[in-house]
Amino acid sequence: MDIRQYLVRAAEQITERAPTLPEPSAGPEAWKAWQKERRALFWEMLGIDTYMNAERPPLNVRVTRSHERDGYRIDCLSYESLPGLRVEGNLYVPSSPGPHPAILYVCGHSPDQKASHYQQHARRYAKLGFVTLIVDTVQYGDVRGYHHGTHRYGWFHWMSRGYTPAGVETWNGIRGLDLLASLPDVDPNRLGVTGTSGGGAMTWWIAAADERVRAASPSCGTATIASHVRERTVDGHCDCMFPVNLYGWSLVDMAALIAPRPVLIVSADRDTIFTIDAIHDFHRRLARVYEHAGAPQNLELFTFRGPHSYQESSRRRTFQWFLRHLMGKDVPLSEVADIDEHMEEPAALSVYPDGLPRNNRSTTVHDWFVPRATPPRIETRDDLEKERRRVIARLRATSFNAFPDPAPEPDTRITQEWLDRGGGQGLTFSFLTDGEWRLSGMLYAPKSAVAGAPTVVWLLSPDETRWLPSYTKLRGAPATWLGAALATRGTGDTAWAPGLQWHLRRAAALTGRTIASMRVFDTLQGLAALRTLPAVNPDELYLAARGEMAVVAMYAALLDGRIRGLILFDPPPSHNVPGNPDGTGPCFELLGCLRVTDLPQVAGLLWPAKLVFVGGRPDTYLWAEELYERLGPPGGWWGIADLQYWRPEAD
Repeated sequence: MDIRQYLVRAAEQITERAPTLPEPSAGPEAWKAWQKERRALFWEMLGIDTYMNAERPPLNVRVTRSHERDGYRIDCLSYESLPGLRVEGNLYVPSSPGPHPAILYVCGHSPDQKASHYQQHARRYAKLGFVTLIVDTVQYGDVRGYHHGTHRYGWFHWMSRGYTPAGVETWNGIRGLDLLASLPDVDPNRLGVTGTSGGGAMTWWIAAADERVRAASPSCGTATIASHVRERTVDGHCDCMFPVNLYGWSLVDMAALIAPRPVLIVSADRDTIFTIDAIHDFHRRLARVYEHAGAPQNLELFTFRGPHSYQESSRRRTFQWFLRHLMGKDVPLSEVADIDEHMEEPAALSVYPDGLPRNNRSTTVHDWFVPRATPPRIETRDDLEKERRRVIARLRATSFNAFPDPAPEPDTRITQEWLDRGGGQGLTFSFLTDGEWRLSGMLYAPKSAVAGAPTVVWLLSPDETRWLPSYTKLRGAPATWLGAALATRGTGDTAWAPGLQWHLRRAAALTGRTIASMRVFDTLQGLAALRTLPAVNPDELYLAARGEMAVVAMYAALLDGRIRGLILFDPPPSHNVPGNPDGTGPCFELLGCLRVTDLPQVAGLLWPAKLVFVGGRPDTYLWAEELYERLGPPGGWWGIADLQYWRPEAD
């Protein structure tokens, strides 16, 4: 099996798996309870759970200017979704007396956002009698922030932080609903949301996250995880198109949070980043949820011939949908007018005609929106054990949620045995890991090895293709010890081309895993395989690794719980480190791990395992060293220039 086949299969399995729904006979209260529990997890995957579970701060709405037009008024305004996080928008208010239903219109990736052709849609809704708030994203519009973190900049640490621009855009949209619901001209019980492309995806997420949305229509923003990986359409998508998939959900799982509320899916049939087969597949699967909820009439699919875009037919169909579900008017499609040709000058729709506001936090929102875990204060061994249990439980539930459960037997097979001229002996073996992956390992016992002595297990790095050059890094280890090596996915015989890695990192995240999390599981399986070999003392294993594989070693040791020590060469200082824009180089991101812990804390939680830092260690690991000093023997740590200077017998 190769990595692409594996990820395609994983994506297809996620897509095939139907949501586990409450029985219809249980009644509407059971449905609401099911959605409430699932929605809390969805908030976590968006990174908005902290805000959804807290008192909301004032919106501090500022209207900078207004334009009176024939039949409606445009207010150029901003509001604070969080203190200092300003969202710019245009509010279109019908001249007729209210209260009116309201539409939140969320923009796609158009550079002019609310001032682009989207303004024609907002104006049309206003003329139909809807108060309409059209808002910029943090990427474009009046203030320019960042959406394309992993796509363009190599900010794969966003995954570790549990951050996605989908989260901040969803939160900004929810606060936009707060604004609409507060207006005297608006009926807060008749709120809708719509948008296309990125706005189509945001329509799904906002409607799933907020029950106040009574009707929704996502346009050109619908597909399946299977199609995004199989057809590689994920390569064309911005980070904002997906939550952080901590729980391995399908996109239908997420959309199921909207049922039975009305949803009209609008899609082009010649879209380059949303295939028509995937759109139909998604609709069929979500239709089963609506049937289960007893409201099949509330889900419809409208497709049109064309590229990724709006068309007259799709616009008119969407207008008709909201007239029906928010106004109670069944207007024949032939009587629903399309947009007009009028376009306001972009400058007229700018919220800041006199210059941008100071200290707008939208340009740095990715750095602070999702709170990071703080290092715990551990004074006693009981404190350590409690924190270790907490961290392992949370990591298994989120960052390592994709681990096979139960783990398969390693099915260790010896593939070759040899003797060397110095009297040593060795063997290679294979072991079973996730799915049909069979990986390889090596075990070597020098002539001087002593029965029952420890075994140092080297984790191959991606740039290492052979056993022996890798093993030479462990010269200086005690001569009586055994040596071993494991080749996890992407190393040794299963290495992939560097140019593929950008795609793999983004595709893997869609399936609820990362390259690092797969390698952690491989290491655990490799350790299980080694423990079945007669020459190996199963309770005397040391893990050794460098760079990104040092991260794998630390997490594998934490989850294994039996590792006697780690020998670490140049470990990264933190998960909160950007990568290369092209996706090459070290990849040690783990989904949402920084909400739970960070590398120095993981190292500290390994006490009483021995920690050996070879060639120095980042200052961040001082936390672990101080913890080891506080808790004392039998734990111990060493910082040495070369492994030959380590004398474990002296401990």
